[in-house]
Amino acid sequence: MSTGLNRSGLSACVITYNEADRIEACIASLAFCDEIIVVDSHSTDATRALAAAAAARVIERDWPGYRSQKQFAVETATHDWVLCLDADERISDDLRDEIIALRESGFLGASGWKFPRCTEYFGRYLRHGNGYPDRVLRLFDRRTGAWAGREIHEHVEVQGAVARLRGELLHNAYRNLADQLRRLENYACLMAQHMHAKGRRAHWWNLLLNPGWRFFRGYIFRGGFLDGWRGLILAYIEANYVRQKFIKLWLLNHDEKI
Repeated sequence: MSTGLNRSGLSACVITYNEADRIEACIASLAFCDEIIVVDSHSTDATRALAAAAAARVIERDWPGYRSQKQFAVETATHDWVLCLDADERISDDLRDEIIALRESGFLGASGWKFPRCTEYFGRYLRHGNGYPDRVLRLFDRRTGAWAGREIHEHVEVQGAVARLRGELLHNAYRNLADQLRRLENYACLMAQHMHAKGRRAHWWNLLLNPGWRFFRGYIFRGGFLDGWRGLILAYIEANYVRQKFIKLWLLNHDEKI
Protein backbone atom coordinates (compact mmCIF):
# COMPACT_ATOMS: atom_id res chain seq x y z
CA MET A 1 0.00 0.00 0.00
CA SER A 2 1.28 3.47 -0.90
CA THR A 3 2.01 5.78 2.02
CA GLY A 4 1.54 8.86 -0.15
CA LEU A 5 4.97 10.21 0.86
CA ASN A 6 6.04 10.54 -2.79
CA ARG A 7 2.71 11.84 -4.03
CA SER A 8 2.87 14.74 -6.51
CA GLY A 9 0.20 17.33 -7.14
CA LEU A 10 -1.49 17.27 -10.54
CA SER A 11 -3.10 20.15 -12.42
CA ALA A 12 -5.51 19.56 -15.30
CA CYS A 13 -5.47 22.21 -18.05
CA VAL A 14 -8.31 22.70 -20.56
CA ILE A 15 -8.81 25.41 -23.18
CA THR A 16 -12.33 26.29 -24.34
CA TYR A 17 -14.49 28.33 -26.66
CA ASN A 18 -18.26 27.73 -26.73
CA GLU A 19 -18.09 24.24 -25.20
CA ALA A 20 -21.17 24.43 -22.96
CA ASP A 21 -22.45 21.09 -24.26
CA ARG A 22 -19.18 19.26 -23.50
CA ILE A 23 -17.25 20.99 -20.74
CA GLU A 24 -19.08 19.32 -17.84
CA ALA A 25 -18.27 15.80 -19.03
CA CYS A 26 -14.65 16.77 -19.60
CA ILE A 27 -14.28 18.24 -16.11
CA ALA A 28 -16.09 15.28 -14.52
CA SER A 29 -13.48 12.93 -16.01
CA LEU A 30 -10.76 15.08 -14.41
CA ALA A 31 -12.27 15.06 -10.91
CA PHE A 32 -9.33 13.04 -9.56
CA CYS A 33 -6.90 15.89 -10.30
CA ASP A 34 -5.82 18.30 -7.57
CA GLU A 35 -6.72 21.32 -9.67
CA ILE A 36 -8.63 21.99 -12.88
CA ILE A 37 -7.86 25.11 -14.91
CA VAL A 38 -10.09 26.25 -17.77
CA VAL A 39 -8.72 28.98 -20.05
CA ASP A 40 -11.61 30.35 -22.08
CA SER A 41 -11.34 32.65 -25.10
CA HIS A 42 -14.52 34.71 -24.56
CA SER A 43 -17.20 32.06 -25.05
CA THR A 44 -20.65 33.44 -25.85
CA ASP A 45 -22.45 30.48 -24.29
CA ALA A 46 -22.47 29.14 -20.71
CA THR A 47 -19.03 27.49 -20.87
CA ARG A 48 -17.40 29.62 -18.17
CA ALA A 49 -20.36 29.42 -15.79
CA LEU A 50 -20.61 25.64 -16.11
CA ALA A 51 -16.87 25.20 -15.62
CA ALA A 52 -16.89 27.40 -12.52
CA ALA A 53 -19.89 25.51 -11.13
CA ALA A 54 -17.90 22.29 -11.58
CA ALA A 55 -15.15 23.74 -9.35
CA ALA A 56 -12.70 24.62 -12.12
CA ARG A 57 -10.54 27.74 -11.91
CA VAL A 58 -11.69 29.75 -14.92
CA ILE A 59 -9.51 32.32 -16.69
CA GLU A 60 -10.86 34.40 -19.58
CA ARG A 61 -8.23 35.38 -22.14
CA ASP A 62 -7.92 36.53 -25.74
CA TRP A 63 -7.20 33.82 -28.30
CA PRO A 64 -3.51 33.72 -29.39
CA GLY A 65 -3.59 30.30 -31.08
CA TYR A 66 -3.84 26.69 -29.90
CA ARG A 67 -0.22 26.23 -28.84
CA SER A 68 0.06 29.57 -27.06
CA GLN A 69 -3.23 29.19 -25.22
CA LYS A 70 -2.34 25.71 -24.00
CA GLN A 71 1.10 26.83 -22.88
CA PHE A 72 -0.45 29.72 -20.96
CA ALA A 73 -2.69 27.25 -19.12
CA VAL A 74 0.35 25.12 -18.23
CA GLU A 75 2.26 28.13 -16.94
CA THR A 76 -0.74 29.20 -14.85
CA ALA A 77 -1.06 25.82 -13.11
CA THR A 78 -0.29 25.44 -9.43
CA HIS A 79 1.49 22.09 -9.80
CA ASP A 80 4.46 21.15 -11.97
CA TRP A 81 2.86 17.95 -13.24
CA VAL A 82 0.10 18.83 -15.71
CA LEU A 83 -2.52 16.87 -17.63
CA CYS A 84 -3.75 18.70 -20.75
CA LEU A 85 -7.09 17.99 -22.42
CA ASP A 86 -9.31 19.60 -25.00
CA ALA A 87 -12.94 20.13 -24.05
CA ASP A 88 -14.02 17.33 -26.40
CA GLU A 89 -11.81 14.76 -24.63
CA ARG A 90 -12.43 12.53 -21.60
CA ILE A 91 -10.17 10.46 -19.39
CA SER A 92 -11.33 6.83 -19.49
CA ASP A 93 -11.64 4.89 -16.24
CA ASP A 94 -8.61 2.73 -17.06
CA LEU A 95 -6.46 5.75 -17.86
CA ARG A 96 -7.62 7.52 -14.70
CA ASP A 97 -6.56 4.56 -12.56
CA GLU A 98 -3.12 4.47 -14.21
CA ILE A 99 -2.57 8.19 -13.68
CA ILE A 100 -3.66 8.00 -10.04
CA ALA A 101 -1.15 5.19 -9.42
CA LEU A 102 1.59 7.24 -11.09
CA ARG A 103 0.75 10.28 -8.98
CA GLU A 104 1.06 8.26 -5.79
CA SER A 105 4.61 7.31 -6.82
CA GLY A 106 5.55 10.87 -7.72
CA PHE A 107 5.40 10.07 -11.47
CA LEU A 108 8.61 8.10 -11.24
CA GLY A 109 10.15 6.74 -14.39
CA ALA A 110 9.59 9.43 -17.01
CA SER A 111 9.28 13.15 -17.70
CA GLY A 112 6.17 12.63 -19.79
CA TRP A 113 3.57 9.99 -20.54
CA LYS A 114 1.79 9.11 -23.77
CA PHE A 115 -1.50 7.29 -24.12
CA PRO A 116 -3.71 6.24 -27.05
CA ARG A 117 -6.50 8.56 -28.14
CA CYS A 118 -9.67 6.93 -29.41
CA THR A 119 -12.11 9.01 -31.48
CA GLU A 120 -15.88 8.59 -31.41
CA TYR A 121 -17.48 8.80 -34.86
CA PHE A 122 -21.24 8.58 -35.39
CA GLY A 123 -21.85 6.65 -32.20
CA ARG A 124 -18.85 4.30 -32.18
CA TYR A 125 -15.22 4.59 -31.11
CA LEU A 126 -12.89 3.82 -34.01
CA ARG A 127 -9.82 1.67 -33.38
CA HIS A 128 -8.34 1.47 -36.87
CA GLY A 129 -7.19 3.82 -39.60
CA ASN A 130 -5.10 6.99 -39.44
CA GLY A 131 -6.65 8.07 -36.15
CA TYR A 132 -5.75 5.13 -33.91
CA PRO A 133 -3.90 4.57 -31.68
CA ASP A 134 -2.83 8.24 -32.14
CA ARG A 135 -0.67 8.24 -29.00
CA VAL A 136 -0.55 11.74 -27.53
CA LEU A 137 1.76 13.18 -24.89
CA ARG A 138 -0.54 15.04 -22.51
CA LEU A 139 0.82 14.20 -19.05
CA PHE A 140 4.18 15.81 -18.34
CA ASP A 141 6.41 17.73 -15.96
CA ARG A 142 6.33 21.38 -17.04
CA ARG A 143 9.83 21.88 -15.61
CA THR A 144 11.15 19.73 -18.46
CA GLY A 145 8.41 20.08 -21.07
CA ALA A 146 6.18 22.54 -22.90
CA TRP A 147 3.78 22.92 -25.80
CA ALA A 148 5.77 23.37 -29.01
CA GLY A 149 5.43 23.56 -32.78
CA ARG A 150 3.01 25.63 -34.81
CA GLU A 151 -0.22 27.14 -33.50
CA ILE A 152 -2.28 24.37 -35.12
CA HIS A 153 -1.52 20.64 -34.75
CA GLU A 154 0.66 21.63 -31.79
CA HIS A 155 2.42 19.03 -29.64
CA VAL A 156 4.27 18.62 -26.34
CA GLU A 157 8.04 18.24 -26.22
CA VAL A 158 9.90 17.14 -23.09
CA GLN A 159 13.51 16.70 -22.11
CA GLY A 160 13.92 13.24 -20.65
CA ALA A 161 12.25 9.88 -20.96
CA VAL A 162 8.74 9.46 -22.35
CA ALA A 163 6.78 6.36 -21.35
CA ARG A 164 3.43 4.91 -22.38
CA LEU A 165 0.19 4.18 -20.60
CA ARG A 166 -2.39 1.71 -21.86
CA GLY A 167 -5.63 3.46 -20.89
CA GLU A 168 -7.38 5.46 -23.60
CA LEU A 169 -8.14 9.14 -23.93
CA LEU A 170 -11.68 9.30 -25.33
CA HIS A 171 -12.15 11.89 -28.06
CA ASN A 172 -15.65 13.10 -28.95
CA ALA A 173 -14.34 15.24 -31.77
CA TYR A 174 -17.37 16.19 -33.85
CA ARG A 175 -20.91 17.07 -32.90
CA ASN A 176 -22.17 16.12 -36.37
CA LEU A 177 -21.04 16.03 -40.00
CA ALA A 178 -21.51 19.76 -40.53
CA ASP A 179 -19.32 20.47 -37.48
CA GLN A 180 -16.60 18.17 -38.84
CA LEU A 181 -16.62 19.79 -42.28
CA ARG A 182 -16.49 23.30 -40.80
CA ARG A 183 -13.59 22.44 -38.54
CA LEU A 184 -11.55 20.74 -41.25
CA GLU A 185 -12.15 23.68 -43.56
CA ASN A 186 -10.72 25.97 -40.88
CA TYR A 187 -7.77 23.63 -40.26
CA ALA A 188 -7.03 23.51 -44.00
CA CYS A 189 -6.91 27.32 -44.11
CA LEU A 190 -4.63 27.54 -41.08
CA MET A 191 -2.28 24.85 -42.36
CA ALA A 192 -2.09 26.39 -45.84
CA GLN A 193 -1.26 29.77 -44.33
CA HIS A 194 1.39 28.23 -42.10
CA MET A 195 3.03 26.34 -44.97
CA HIS A 196 2.92 29.40 -47.21
CA ALA A 197 4.56 31.53 -44.51
CA LYS A 198 7.32 28.91 -44.28
CA GLY A 199 7.96 29.10 -48.03
CA ARG A 200 6.28 25.79 -48.92
CA ARG A 201 5.15 25.42 -52.53
CA ALA A 202 2.23 23.34 -53.75
CA HIS A 203 2.83 21.24 -56.87
CA TRP A 204 0.39 19.48 -59.18
CA TRP A 205 1.32 16.11 -57.72
CA ASN A 206 0.38 17.31 -54.24
CA LEU A 207 -3.15 17.98 -55.46
CA LEU A 208 -3.40 14.63 -57.22
CA LEU A 209 -1.39 12.20 -55.11
CA ASN A 210 -1.41 13.39 -51.49
CA PRO A 211 -5.20 13.04 -50.99
CA GLY A 212 -5.16 9.56 -52.51
CA TRP A 213 -2.26 8.47 -50.32
CA ARG A 214 -4.05 9.78 -47.20
CA PHE A 215 -7.12 7.70 -48.12
CA PHE A 216 -5.29 4.47 -48.91
CA ARG A 217 -2.93 4.76 -45.95
CA GLY A 218 -5.81 5.03 -43.52
CA TYR A 219 -8.48 2.91 -45.14
CA ILE A 220 -6.36 0.08 -46.54
CA PHE A 221 -2.91 -0.02 -44.94
CA ARG A 222 -4.03 0.91 -41.43
CA GLY A 223 -7.24 -1.09 -41.53
CA GLY A 224 -9.83 1.67 -41.59
CA PHE A 225 -12.13 -0.66 -43.55
CA LEU A 226 -12.48 -2.69 -40.34
CA ASP A 227 -14.52 0.19 -38.90
CA GLY A 228 -17.21 -0.36 -41.54
CA TRP A 229 -19.01 2.53 -43.19
CA ARG A 230 -17.72 4.92 -40.54
CA GLY A 231 -14.15 4.13 -41.52
CA LEU A 232 -14.95 4.72 -45.18
CA ILE A 233 -16.58 8.10 -44.59
CA LEU A 234 -13.80 9.25 -42.28
CA ALA A 235 -11.06 8.21 -44.73
CA TYR A 236 -12.80 10.03 -47.57
CA ILE A 237 -13.26 13.23 -45.54
CA GLU A 238 -9.64 13.11 -44.38
CA ALA A 239 -8.51 12.85 -48.01
CA ASN A 240 -10.66 15.85 -48.87
CA TYR A 241 -9.03 17.82 -46.06
CA VAL A 242 -5.60 17.13 -47.59
CA ARG A 243 -6.95 18.16 -51.01
CA GLN A 244 -8.32 21.45 -49.62
CA LYS A 245 -5.07 22.19 -47.82
CA PHE A 246 -2.98 21.93 -50.98
CA ILE A 247 -5.52 23.79 -53.13
CA LYS A 248 -5.44 26.66 -50.65
CA LEU A 249 -1.65 26.58 -50.57
CA TRP A 250 -1.59 26.63 -54.39
CA LEU A 251 -3.83 29.72 -54.39
CA LEU A 252 -1.68 31.48 -51.80
CA ASN A 253 1.43 30.67 -53.86
CA HIS A 254 -0.27 32.45 -56.77
CA ASP A 255 -1.27 35.49 -54.67
CA GLU A 256 -4.94 34.56 -54.62
CA LYS A 257 -7.28 34.87 -51.64
CA ILE A 258 -8.54 31.77 -49.85
